Amino acid sequence: MLQQGKKYELGIDVPLPYDEAVSRVREALATEGFGVLTEIDVKATLKKKLDVDFRPYVILGACNPPLAHQALTAEPEIGLLLPCNVVVHATDDPDRSRVMVMDPVAVLALTDRADIAPLAGQVREKLSRALGPLAAIPARS
Repeated sequence: MLQQGKKYELGIDVPLPYDEAVSRVREALATEGFGVLTEIDVKATLKKKLDVDFRPYVILGACNPPLAHQALTAEPEIGLLLPCNVVVHATDDPDRSRVMVMDPVAVLALTDRADIAPLAGQVREKLSRALGPLAAIPARS
């Protein structure tokens, strides 16, 4: 189950190495109708632009087209708050990774629209259903 972290974030630790965690996150998102529209390899970008080393860290821009369409139809400017960012990063333990998602309820509350709140709740529920089970993957021995 995704746990509330900071006000804008839900997250879990998963018993998978980074590369496998990224692959499993993509698969899990697809089970709830999310596709990945964008991918930012933070480690590679920081190395290229600043010549600094950083832990493996990726930001995936996830989108569920039917829900995005509903939101954009209700308020075209809501595109500024889309897609849902999903972060996967390596931890100090090479057999564990951290997965975090932008909490759509917190972010879409910025619209101050009561009709958007149920949609934000649906997105949060789908992300939780997709990603929450990753925490229950048996650890490798």
